[in-house]
Amino acid sequence: MVDHSGCSGKFENGAAALNKVRNMGFNIQFMPAPLELTCECGTEFTMDKFETKCPACGMIYAVTPCSSHDAANVMPAGKDL
Repeated sequence: MVDHSGCSGKFENGAAALNKVRNMGFNIQFMPAPLELTCECGTEFTMDKFETKCPACGMIYAVTPCSSHDAANVMPAGKDL
């Protein structure tokens, strides 16, 4: 059974959001609606999974399933995590 507690998207930082998505097992699943994002490095890319890496610099972005409807909920989590 998947633990959805804490899915609200209210996390202290992106690493915490990434850990939650990974713990829920959603990190490699496709999002219902992909989001167009601009990475901290300036590269535009499509976030189509709940954990997505910038193709240019490797920054990992994460969002929980119940918050994935809004790009404002996506958080940078770091590189090489």
